[in-house]
Amino acid sequence: MKKEHANSHPYVGMWVTADNYIRHELLPSGRYDEARGDRKNAYQGRYTIKGNHIEYVDDTGFTADGDFIDGVLYHAGMVLYQEELREGIKK
Repeated sequence: MKKEHANSHPYVGMWVTADNYIRHELLPSGRYDEARGDRKNAYQGRYTIKGNHIEYVDDTGFTADGDFIDGVLYHAGMVLYQEELREGIKK
């Protein structure tokens, strides 16, 4: 069974909602760190990516998933954008 290595994956990095309230940082180690508003490290855990699908397991055991479609992450009713691609919009 072949697994994709997170450290070389194009989806690694910061993903944010349009209002910048929710921020998912997908770390190269296969871990993630989610911030909500001023609350840093609101949720942390691990993730795996297969194709365009992501599965999350937070450190309490809660699971969630999402899909990357046309450069956008759709996750649990949220729409997140890769931060580096929207730098000009934020300023």
